[in-house]
Amino acid sequence: MRAAVVLAYLACSTIWGTTYFAIRVSIEPGGYATYTAGALRFVLAALLIAGIVVVGKIGPRPRSWAQVGWICASGFANFVAYALLYHAEEVIPGALACVLYGTLPLMTAVLMAATGPERASFPQVAGSLVSLGGVILLFHDRLEVSTKQAVGVVTVMVAVCCASLSNLILKRKSQGVHPFAQNVWYLGTIALGMLILALGAHGGMPVPPPLGPSLAILYLAVVGSIVAFGAFFYLLQNVRLMTASSTVLLQPIIALFVDGLWEKDHLPASSFLGVAVTVAGLAVSLFWPSRPRP
Repeated sequence: MRAAVVLAYLACSTIWGTTYFAIRVSIEPGGYATYTAGALRFVLAALLIAGIVVVGKIGPRPRSWAQVGWICASGFANFVAYALLYHAEEVIPGALACVLYGTLPLMTAVLMAATGPERASFPQVAGSLVSLGGVILLFHDRLEVSTKQAVGVVTVMVAVCCASLSNLILKRKSQGVHPFAQNVWYLGTIALGMLILALGAHGGMPVPPPLGPSLAILYLAVVGSIVAFGAFFYLLQNVRLMTASSTVLLQPIIALFVDGLWEKDHLPASSFLGVAVTVAGLAVSLFWPSRPRP
């Protein structure tokens, strides 16, 4: 189980670290309309995972309609988060979105203090702050926030709040359900929301479908949704909520190197210092135990 937890943690961190770049590719000029790209991603992912669960007879499945309702409620919260994130990436760089999403563990700690089954310890919160500082150090020469981008920043922060709420609901209400069986209802809810949003936005479909953006959507659907969310749901069932939430602190490092690979950027020395600070803070957050709620 320990090896599976480590593998799931690394999968979430690595895969979601690449999705910021893939989202930008899918909605770049000549690609898909913003919400159309999101709808295609999640509809495809929902159909594929439903087929896998049905054909493979994967279980255990939700024990009651009440549990299904909670999973769908979590999916709706993350639909709002993804809708806001896709919209924000129209006006802010993916690097900045990565940094802002690094506040997820801190937002999770606040929610846990109020309603969660566990309480974040002071070293965990301090470690998250240190990691966030390392992430900012990584990207300090890339973050250019203009007045136009200010709305995008606020949009991402609201998305972080919604994602934190989604994770908290899943942690408390989805225990005992196979990650893939859970993913059917979760991704299905996000897909339905994105489809309604895309139809309302009248984005249309490019003809013929552009190759690069189409491959990006396929990657986001299969790897970025089915595989990554399945791994994350497994984490939620086997580790503390703060531990699972801390996967966002490694994602900017992955995003930085993906951007550097495709954009042929040379990384300054401060980037490697930022990596070291981020990993140090992450180690404290991961290995310092949280306090059980009385």
